Amino acid sequence: MEKVTAEIEVDAPVRRVFDQWSRLEELPSFMSMVEEVRRTGDDLTHWVVRVAGVRREFDARTTELVPDERISWVSVAEEMHSGSVRFTPLGADRTRVAVEMGWAPENFIEKAGAALHLDQRAVEMDLKRFKENIEGEGRDGGDRDTVAGTDPDIAP
Repeated sequence: MEKVTAEIEVDAPVRRVFDQWSRLEELPSFMSMVEEVRRTGDDLTHWVVRVAGVRREFDARTTELVPDERISWVSVAEEMHSGSVRFTPLGADRTRVAVEMGWAPENFIEKAGAALHLDQRAVEMDLKRFKENIEGEGRDGGDRDTVAGTDPDIAP
């Protein structure tokens, strides 16, 4: 399994950063390889991604969701994708976002791309787009009910 790690600091409070990231249906707005994410249950999502021109679909289970701290997941049927995003407040209006993902390249093009660290660069660019999106929003707070299946006052 290939591992990718990347992090970025954004000028926004941790609550808003976490809330924005947890709106999984909006991930395609800044994640270049994600075409669609939709919730299929309290802790289940269906993903459509395009890696090296190959369209893949898989279901993932949220394994950990701690508001304002971290989100972790793993693919359900076969271990082809897993990861976590950690959110660290660096002050009232600054947050570090750290992504760690594992994925299993299947074909020659995917394996070549991983060897050339194209997956690493793609995640780094996605984080830069996320930073631009959230810093450009200029809105205060976030709606906790956007995190399906969680109560904002109770960690899972």
